[in-house]
Amino acid sequence: MFSLINKSVVITGGGSGIGRAISLLFAKQGAEVNILELNETAAQETVDEIRAEGGKANAYACNVTSQEAVKTVFASIGRVDILINNAGIAHVGNLEKTSEEDFDRIYNVNVKGAYNCLYVAVPMMKENKGGVILNMASVASSVGIADRFAYSMSKGAILTMTLSIAKDYIKENIRCNCISPARVHTPFVDGFLAKNYPNNIEEMFEKLSATQPIGRMAKPSEIAFLALYLCSDEAGFVTGSDYPIDGGFIRLNN
Repeated sequence: MFSLINKSVVITGGGSGIGRAISLLFAKQGAEVNILELNETAAQETVDEIRAEGGKANAYACNVTSQEAVKTVFASIGRVDILINNAGIAHVGNLEKTSEEDFDRIYNVNVKGAYNCLYVAVPMMKENKGGVILNMASVASSVGIADRFAYSMSKGAILTMTLSIAKDYIKENIRCNCISPARVHTPFVDGFLAKNYPNNIEEMFEKLSATQPIGRMAKPSEIAFLALYLCSDEAGFVTGSDYPIDGGFIRLNN
């Protein structure tokens, strides 16, 4: 079950965190993994780990905000059976603390970056008679979260883009879904805490963990397992859906 043998997968932001976990798992299941990363060193480290285990993987330095760069990389990959739009950045601040520069930066990476990959991949999938797309949304696309104005905007866009793609290309045998994680313990979280709370990292980590009713953050591997199901043939009846993976954050925080 959940075999990805002979599947060509593109994962943006696959060098760290959730993207890295997905890359490692998908390669283990037989896929050829193509990582698009701004941080080429991180991407290559993930690729080296996959190859050391006998898997197939390639790293591409790519800024997903540039459609020309995305076109060039996808052309060199040649075939895309599965696209995972995972690359993204965060911003802390309400409307008044979100500058135009902040807003544009979040939009360009999180929204335009996903659009660019979709714009290039969908015609390739049509030519191949089908494909699977998985977008990384967030619980912020479903509930109000304090001080996350620009980030919430971007993830709301990802959710509705998912629905639009699923609707428009269902007859082309292209499935499109999204995952909405709550907090996940990634290097980004560690870096955020070190930068903003250098004197009480452990206390703030516990505080953030407790916002999930289950009492902890998710592991990147837990997100990857859900991604594997949604991108596998076993999920052939699933499209146009958003899957919260949130330790009860959306429904049980009352």
